[in-house]
Amino acid sequence: MTHSFEPDRSAWRVFLVFLKLGLTSFGGPVAHLGYFREELVVKRHWLSDRTYADLVSLCQFLPGPASSQVGMALGLSRAGYAGAFAAWAGFTLPSAIALVLFALGLASYGHAIDQGMLQGLKVVAVAVVAQAVWGMARNLCPDALRVTLMMIAACLVLLVPSVWIQVAVIAAAGVAGLWLFKSKEIKPHDPLPIMAVTKKAGIAWLVIFAGLLLGLPLLVKVFPGQSLAMFDAFYRAGSLVFGGGHVVLPLLQAEVVPSGWVDNNAFLAGYGATQAVPGPLFTFAAFLGAAMNQSPTGWLGGMLCLVAVFLPSFLLVAGTLPFWEQLRRNAGMQSALMGINAAVVGLLLAALYQPIWTSAILAPQDFCLALFGFVALVFWKLPPWLVVACSGLAGWVLPMVV
Repeated sequence: MTHSFEPDRSAWRVFLVFLKLGLTSFGGPVAHLGYFREELVVKRHWLSDRTYADLVSLCQFLPGPASSQVGMALGLSRAGYAGAFAAWAGFTLPSAIALVLFALGLASYGHAIDQGMLQGLKVVAVAVVAQAVWGMARNLCPDALRVTLMMIAACLVLLVPSVWIQVAVIAAAGVAGLWLFKSKEIKPHDPLPIMAVTKKAGIAWLVIFAGLLLGLPLLVKVFPGQSLAMFDAFYRAGSLVFGGGHVVLPLLQAEVVPSGWVDNNAFLAGYGATQAVPGPLFTFAAFLGAAMNQSPTGWLGGMLCLVAVFLPSFLLVAGTLPFWEQLRRNAGMQSALMGINAAVVGLLLAALYQPIWTSAILAPQDFCLALFGFVALVFWKLPPWLVVACSGLAGWVLPMVV
């Protein structure tokens, strides 16, 4: 059964779709997954809800930015390696370019957007994630057992806030699914639209990932230089972080501030600006590279650090995807995935509350705006970009009239 109703599989088409997402996807990685699902599963039918949840499950296990990795996997499955690059470029470059411009001296950029408008953009993330939870729960948690797994996963993640508990919850849900659903009828495997990576190529990508992770520090000692040191620092940050963009901050701060590469005030200002742009939080690396006190700086430094921090994600996705696809064909693994997918919905539900709800819903008008956004997305079927624009505008206007 195929879900790719859109006939155009070109990398250019992938780039345009993800460019739209890169220009409109506010709210952090969990919200991004909601935008991806609405645009690519619901609207364009590139893949099924089940296959999308499987990809999300895979990327939850991998270090790095989960939403960007899901985007790369979708691009790879749609148009091969060129599609993976196109998806990454479209989703990443809008915010990266804006942050490099900010680092180059647009000091007023961080204050250009009204605080009320920023609040409106944070509130719309509540509606986007709620829509994703609503839709995925209906498809992936159709019975009491899976709803129970979803509830347990959400509660554990909220009560024991740790990146590692998320990985443990997904693994435990897989074991539970293997045990609970082994007698259930297994639906036919719904494959990715294309599989561009062979097993041999997958092994090669994983070897390159490990070789760079272990070899770059040695190269820096043998061939000391600013460019190589920057690439090593940002590559390691992208390789060792579980849990998304916010978790990478301590690693990056430890690399660039004590070394004198970036002043701490500039670091904090750049992080603030990163919250005001759409797209992945890992594009903060572009700001840091452009703001370096030593050469390379500017555009060259920004692009060097941007590529370095995202490269591990591509290598891991391309390396694991062919083996993940084979595992998904296994009846036992499909049973495990029934539990894992329910847990993924639980993780989204937990993220809907913390940090999205708790940081965005600060007053009754925030709740009303989030409710408006949810109804507009789920029942009125308005396009997400329009709801985002209206929420930003409402966030600017409401403080003047309420």
